[in-house]
Amino acid sequence: MKSLTGSKTTSCFKGLSDMEVLDRNRAWTGELQLELSQKQNRTVSENVFFEGAFKVMQPIYLDHTGQLTYYLLNPGGGYLGGDTYSMDIRLNEEAYAILTTQSATKVYKTPGDHAYQYGRFSLGPGSLLEYTPDPLIVYREGVYQQHQQFYMDPRATLLSTDIITPGWSPSGKHFSYDKVDVLNEVFIDGQLEVMDRFVLEPNKKNVASYGHMEGYSHLGSMMMISPFVTDGIIESLHDLVDHKEINFGLSRTPVPGLSLRVLANRTQDIEEVFTACQNYIRRTLFDASPVFLRKY
Repeated sequence: MKSLTGSKTTSCFKGLSDMEVLDRNRAWTGELQLELSQKQNRTVSENVFFEGAFKVMQPIYLDHTGQLTYYLLNPGGGYLGGDTYSMDIRLNEEAYAILTTQSATKVYKTPGDHAYQYGRFSLGPGSLLEYTPDPLIVYREGVYQQHQQFYMDPRATLLSTDIITPGWSPSGKHFSYDKVDVLNEVFIDGQLEVMDRFVLEPNKKNVASYGHMEGYSHLGSMMMISPFVTDGIIESLHDLVDHKEINFGLSRTPVPGLSLRVLANRTQDIEEVFTACQNYIRRTLFDASPVFLRKY
């Protein structure tokens, strides 16, 4: 157990439901809490706590906006069967943050039990969270479940991405993993407004076929929820990615926001699309500099 900023190690868990309190008390393989606030025109850490196979690097500032950037680390090198990970991230009023990972999340063979990651994100009024982890790579006979809940003030902005990449297998088969199940839920003022879920089960369905992955092997998903999303923003993003060597769909969400789904045959193609969209949004809406977060 390690606290970097004193003894405040429980404040992120105020207001949890009974089920989440039970989850809080379980023995996680890795656990992380962050609480961030805006002070003197910069976002700073109010509380940092991590335990087990989850850590963070020292935060950095990438541009003039005072936005804080954290790199999340998994010192274990990958997820195995029965591994469970928990994140609780709180951005207080006007806090700006980027969260990313140091490297891809790798899920290996998971006999007996799947690997699981839960994330709870709380965004206060006027806050901005860009959560752009590296790709998830699932290897042969791997099963992975991810559940993320975003609790937002209507004035907050969220930009979140996921990239699913098939891992190497001896046969050369792209879809040798057993299952990937990713669920994102967005709550505005406590009400569930957006639910986005994709489940890939190659052993039950030919996911590479048309009607599923349309012949592609890699899947990317980007969601932005923000009062600043307009028809003009959506049209500009469409034009930005329309010429890329990918298949994509861009749609409006029930609350102000957008959802972008990308199919491709290379991780780099999806990352290129997401980086272009993210930098356009940063420049247009927040007068922020472009960022390049990948480490390779």
